[in-house]
Amino acid sequence: MFAMQETIRPSADLRNHYNEISKQCREGKEAVIITVNGRGDTVSLSYEEYKNMKSRIGLLEVLAEAEDDVKNGRVAPISETFDDLRAMLQEG
Repeated sequence: MFAMQETIRPSADLRNHYNEISKQCREGKEAVIITVNGRGDTVSLSYEEYKNMKSRIGLLEVLAEAEDDVKNGRVAPISETFDDLRAMLQEG
C-alpha cells in the first residue's frame, strides 16, 4: 500500500521557508500541505514523487479499464492477443 508522510504548514511558510519545505519534500519524500486561513489549499511534493504518483494513477486507470473489459465480455483468447502484439512489433 502507498502511504506518504504529510506535513501541514501555513502559506506564510512557503514564502518564508521555501528552501526548507523543498528539502523536506525531496529528502523526506513528504507531501507538504499548504494551508490558507487554516484550510488545505495546495500540496507540495518532490518532482520524483509527483512522477511516481502519476505513474501509479496511470496504472490504476489501465487496470480499471481492463477490469471493465472483462466485466463486459470484451475479451479475446490469449493467442489472438499475442498474434496482435507480434504484428504491432513487426510494423513498428
